[in-house]
Amino acid sequence: MAHQLFALGRIMVTRDAQQSLTEIGLDPGILLDRHVSGDFGDLSPEDLEANMEALSGDEPGRIVSVYKSPIVVFSVVTESDRSATTILLPDEY
Repeated sequence: MAHQLFALGRIMVTRDAQQSLTEIGLDPGILLDRHVSGDFGDLSPEDLEANMEALSGDEPGRIVSVYKSPIVVFSVVTESDRSATTILLPDEY
């Protein structure tokens, strides 16, 4: 696993995201490694700034990553209290 910038907590994958991961043959661990190491994928500048603030601010905040494959987009969300991280599809967010 990559150098962790924050705790992931309990790891969950929604049913639809798991199905998509299986269909394209992508190991969810790859998404989690990128997420926890600070490679947040395809974020807007505002969302990237929010992530950086969530990591360094006085109040921890939710951390979001977006990863685009040729046929599907995955979101990875770590809750602000770091109790859980969920891999999901954008329409489930």
